[in-house]
Amino acid sequence: MRPALRFAAALALLLLAACSRTPDETRIRNAVAAMETAVESRNPRDFMAYVTEDFVGSDSSFDRAALHNLLRAQFLRNEAVAVLIGPIEVTLQGDRATASMTVTLTGGDRGLLPERGAIYEVETGWKKVDGDWRCLTARWQQR
Repeated sequence: MRPALRFAAALALLLLAACSRTPDETRIRNAVAAMETAVESRNPRDFMAYVTEDFVGSDSSFDRAALHNLLRAQFLRNEAVAVLIGPIEVTLQGDRATASMTVTLTGGDRGLLPERGAIYEVETGWKKVDGDWRCLTARWQQR
C-alpha cells in the first residue's frame, strides 16, 4: 500500500474512533446506573469508585467517609436494598455537570414487600477526573 493511502486509511480510522466516543451525558447516566447496581448488590466499594475524594453531601460536614459509612450502615440494617431511579436530567457545563433525579429507596429482610422506603429528590454535581466523570456533590431531600 502506498504511504499516502496508508496515511489516509489511518486518519479515517482515527476519525471513526473519535466519532464513536460515548457522549458525556451518556457516560454520566451510565455512572449513575453503575452506582444503582452497586447499591442493589450491596457493594459500597463499587459505588464509591464514582465518588471524588473531595465529595460534599447535603450538609457541608457530610464528606466521602460519611457517605461510605452511610452505605455500610444501610447494608447492615437491610438484608435487601432496592433502588428505583426516575428520569435523569443532565446539564453539562464543560468539565462539570449536574444530574437531577428522583430516587426511591427500599429496604427490608428480603420478604415479599420492603419494610422501609423513602422517595428523594436528588441533585448531584459531577466533574471529570482523569477523563472519567465522578460525583463531586450531592444534595437530597425526602419527599
